[in-house]
Amino acid sequence: MNYQGVWTVSEYHGGRIRGVSYELLHRGRMLADKLEAALSTVLMGSEVDDDHVQELIFRGADQVYVASDRRLDRYIVENYSNLLCGLISAYRPEIVIAGATTFGRTLMPHVAVKVHAGLTADCTALDIDEKTGDLLQVRPAIGGNIMARIVTPERRPQMATVRPKTAPQALRDGGRRGAITRVPVEPGMIDYRVKHIGFKPHPVEGIDIGEADIVVAGGAGLKKGENFSLIRELARLLGGSVGASRNAVDRGWIGYPHQVGLSGKTVTPRLYVAVGISGSIQHLAGMKTAENIVVINTDPEAPIFRVADFGIVGDAFEIVPLINEILKGERRRDEVQSGAQGNG
Repeated sequence: MNYQGVWTVSEYHGGRIRGVSYELLHRGRMLADKLEAALSTVLMGSEVDDDHVQELIFRGADQVYVASDRRLDRYIVENYSNLLCGLISAYRPEIVIAGATTFGRTLMPHVAVKVHAGLTADCTALDIDEKTGDLLQVRPAIGGNIMARIVTPERRPQMATVRPKTAPQALRDGGRRGAITRVPVEPGMIDYRVKHIGFKPHPVEGIDIGEADIVVAGGAGLKKGENFSLIRELARLLGGSVGASRNAVDRGWIGYPHQVGLSGKTVTPRLYVAVGISGSIQHLAGMKTAENIVVINTDPEAPIFRVADFGIVGDAFEIVPLINEILKGERRRDEVQSGAQGNG
């Protein structure tokens, strides 16, 4: 059978399109251009606004398949999978990619089994083999010690989930034009065996670390959970979010939504401050692409210093309070100067 075109699966939650959707369009556009193929995206949800659909076209999609129905208000994987499988069967895309998020990590395996396709999870790079036209899928393996290159030469569509924050968002072009296909949600697509009973979110302090421009993270070197107050204060003064190593999360000092690393979230902030974190391979894989990395650690041989732009060897319980006081002083001076200008 003839398969053609590159598809992304956009995410719609809380009345907005999540940023990972635009990252996928950036990758999808590059793949589609190499294949000289069209780029499409699938958007599923409840009461999807036309402006959101148009935004996907402005960000690079040639075609948007939209399934908007009140029965899609809650994410139930069976329902979303039935819709996506139906679209794949009808239009036969060559490549389908989604984010390696909670959404993508549950949806894509479910779909891959039903359409008898291969799936590579948590890719950090995608490309097209110039000789065969196959999708080259690159992902960390063996705890991040090696980068595996995976191809699916015999099955279609080729499917992958992509780690968020490993590509920029697609640039917006308000003059782009594209096609929109409204997808009806037939009764048979809804699996009534599964019902949404409730949702209990993890408590998150401040901005999601995956979206933050500044992340201040603490690790086992803080010795106990109460000492995360130093991290929280530094993050507040910098206008950032609180992150943590897996070690700190496993000890119950802070919740899982703050975990940085292969088993947590990948972050690419403008500034990443690591306090008392030795730097396991898994943690480094989740933050080493930050623009500026500042490390505070007593061990000068800690692996995390290898990726640091600025390193401070010393006791965090002496250094962090000093930094906090300096930042407080600068804030007070700014307030005084602002007040003087206002009076003048």
